[in-house]
Amino acid sequence: MTAPEVAAWWATSVSRIEPGVIELRGRPIQELIGNIGMAELIYLMLRGAPAPAGQAALLEAALVAGADHGPHAPSIAIARMTATCGVGLNSAIANGVNALGDVHGGAGQQCLSLLDEIVAGAPAASVVARVRYFPGFGHRFHPVDPRRAPMLALVRRAVDEGVVAGRHLAAALAVEEVLGPRVPMNVDCLTAIVYGELGFEPPLARGLFALSRSIGILAHAWEETQGGRRIKGPIPPTILPEYRG
Repeated sequence: MTAPEVAAWWATSVSRIEPGVIELRGRPIQELIGNIGMAELIYLMLRGAPAPAGQAALLEAALVAGADHGPHAPSIAIARMTATCGVGLNSAIANGVNALGDVHGGAGQQCLSLLDEIVAGAPAASVVARVRYFPGFGHRFHPVDPRRAPMLALVRRAVDEGVVAGRHLAAALAVEEVLGPRVPMNVDCLTAIVYGELGFEPPLARGLFALSRSIGILAHAWEETQGGRRIKGPIPPTILPEYRG
């Protein structure tokens, strides 16, 4: 391959790295350090431009909302078990994040895809009727997700202040009205609203959830390493699985 072909192999608009130079989306790293927060950096890296006023705060709220849901969440339980097996925290985090699939961790992406349809003009009732269940609504643990009220308040305030348009918020509220009060929106829908309002594509909803949840995964994995237990399985060793052979 010629030098230009090699240079084009990993061509990127995300960062420029040369001897003595680190630029992220065209911004020198020395201008960013100490001057922007992590949510602002995430927005810059993913969107290629600084977040408009108020939007980074919404993104940060969504990241905080999805950070943790206790060791009964498979991603965190897996990370805690992995941490007792003699591997580093990076392996524990990777194993936890790798459990985030279509069922556990993917509802935000699925929800945003459906909300996008409603924003584009599809009636909420017809979209609800088409799917077996609407991802992002109801919760196996909480009658009403405690993250619902504060997240909705933040988005509504952002709409009132002109920070975001409110189309995804309106779509989610329409779905909630169709489903009824016994199936309120959960954190996956709440964060999908934010990501949609900020212009992120549905696959990024899953990526951002994984980024958010990795914080909780790290905290749980680190806590587990401090306990001294080795090879911690999914159930206490005094309880044996039921044999059905």
